[in-house]
Amino acid sequence: MQIFLYDCGSSAYTCAVLAIKQLRVEFGPRVIFDDLSFTILEKERISFAGHNGAGKSTLMKCLGGVLEQNAGKIVKPKNCRIGYLPQEGIHISGITLWDETESAFAEAKALQTEIDVLSEKLGDMDPNEQPFYDVLDKIGEKEHQLEHFDPSRIKPKIESALTGLGFKRSDFNRDCSEFSGGWQMRIAMAKLFLQEPEVLLLDEPTNHLDIDSQQWMEQYLFAYPGAIVIISHDLSLLDALTKRTIAFAHGKAEEYAGNYSYYLTESKARKEIKIKAYLAQQKEIQKQKAFIERFRAKASKATQAQSRIKALDKIELIQVEVEDAVMSFTFPKPPPSAQSVAKLENASKSYGKTEIFEGFNFEVEKGARIAIVGPNGAGKSTFCRLITGQEEPDSGDFTLGSKSAISFFSQNHADELDPDLSVMETCEMVASRENAPLVRNILGCFLFRGDDVFKKVGVLSGGERSRVALVRMLIQPANFLILDEPTNHLDVQSQAVLQAALNEYPGSYLIVSHNRQFLDSIVTTTLEFRPEEEPRLFAGNVTYFLEKKEEEKNAAKAQAQFAKKSKKVTTGANGEKLSRKEQRKLDAENRQKRSKILKPLEEELVTKEAEIAEIEKAQKTLSAHMEKPEIASDGAKMQESSIAYSALAEKLEKAYSRWTEVTDEIEKLNKELGE
Repeated sequence: MQIFLYDCGSSAYTCAVLAIKQLRVEFGPRVIFDDLSFTILEKERISFAGHNGAGKSTLMKCLGGVLEQNAGKIVKPKNCRIGYLPQEGIHISGITLWDETESAFAEAKALQTEIDVLSEKLGDMDPNEQPFYDVLDKIGEKEHQLEHFDPSRIKPKIESALTGLGFKRSDFNRDCSEFSGGWQMRIAMAKLFLQEPEVLLLDEPTNHLDIDSQQWMEQYLFAYPGAIVIISHDLSLLDALTKRTIAFAHGKAEEYAGNYSYYLTESKARKEIKIKAYLAQQKEIQKQKAFIERFRAKASKATQAQSRIKALDKIELIQVEVEDAVMSFTFPKPPPSAQSVAKLENASKSYGKTEIFEGFNFEVEKGARIAIVGPNGAGKSTFCRLITGQEEPDSGDFTLGSKSAISFFSQNHADELDPDLSVMETCEMVASRENAPLVRNILGCFLFRGDDVFKKVGVLSGGERSRVALVRMLIQPANFLILDEPTNHLDVQSQAVLQAALNEYPGSYLIVSHNRQFLDSIVTTTLEFRPEEEPRLFAGNVTYFLEKKEEEKNAAKAQAQFAKKSKKVTTGANGEKLSRKEQRKLDAENRQKRSKILKPLEEELVTKEAEIAEIEKAQKTLSAHMEKPEIASDGAKMQESSIAYSALAEKLEKAYSRWTEVTDEIEKLNKELGE
């Protein structure tokens, strides 16, 4: 594919902020990808798809400057900043949470320092001499640069990012070293978001977020001013956010002009077309070979036979890759369970002065399928330990069902594995006799294939150890499963395998997770934990829970507005209470104002929304057009299409800008009219 990159600083038709040209990365004899070329356009939302090990994170490291490619190059404009958030490995210490996050605005602080120094210098200079005006010009130049950062918004931005990602205000002055690995990743995320690089690279950003923080992050990303490239196992996020997918498989990459669901549908269609073309080609080859075999010995047909032999040699054979085996597994048959699996009665639990819950009653019944959600620190993991008897309540009672057999997976179980045992040995030692022959197949379902099963646990990454711990838990016969964030280190295929197995599982389970796509089809109840509130049970999946919470939020907002409106005393210009006649007159004036000003604005809003939808549709059509081989290989046509795409992007930006203005005007007018 030919790439066209316009300089962001000089061209009115800016369309690409990053160009990847003929990239090759290899590790020893293994080629991760080769001759990889594509562009990242301004404000694009792109996802990298493919199974673990296909090259997604490797490419992201190359783009982020962490890993050097073996061949090819990455081209970017001079002032284009790239921000990279890895999956793990962030360790910050020796600085407070606030100061570390505030360092995202280091450039703004440096400018302010320069302005202060120059201003102090100005006080000692003669205003009648030229050097005075030279310094004054420098101050003006620096102040103009500082305006870009809007210093008055720096503190609110930091507070919004930190609280949105789950930090309390009491955390702001704590040293970063006091926070665990997951919270360290949140610190890095907050700083990166505040820096607002032109290209944001996110590798599994939801792994360390609870459901509240994830919702905040999603809203932040939807409004992000730059381009975003993301790797995520949360398909709901990918479908909502991204408009383009680059899929990796068998050392190659293919582009799809749509979100993850579009990629799944389109990739299936492409494979079917390719298989049909392959079969047709093979049929034609066999036909030509039959002709050659039949007539090559006949003098009258020998010339034709030789001609067909040469033609066959020149044919570019269609290659159909062998698909990865579709693996599946089923849980070991669980022992029979009593109707009551586990029960907490009037249970209370605190850690020091922090009360988790008090007087809590909860029963897990046979066949229960429960999602557990809530912000970190609200009591989800504590509840799991209590309901399985691993920890006792401070007061109240815990009763485990007479026939309950528990299997518990949590992230810290990975740290308890014997580093000297192989992956295979670690799992075989807990497998039942019936399940032992299936261990290798189950490991394959969770990304341990071939010789990977013979690796020592001690050499595995944190994510790999977590998957081993998960497999150990899954192969033990049990009728009550507790899974704490089971999908954090699973690719989409492995998630689907686990999801299918849980759908068929006859026992009971509790799952702590924020992954809506994974949970929605396998849970029937959602249990929410919130700090300083009683746990609440919702009779539906996570999407149902979120919808109910939104309804409650809107109802509370409407009630507050109604209460405020009902308390309002309408007064005249001098503060006296209006009579009923005067009130009716005021209402009539408001109706007239609403008809003359508000209605046209509302009509314009509808028109503008239709215009935005039309432009986005045109962009999608043009993107599909640019993907066609005859366009991608033609420099002039590709340049023409890129310019057209840029013009549409500019038009869309103006439409969104006006949409925002009209929305603000309507909101302001509604407030004035008492709506």
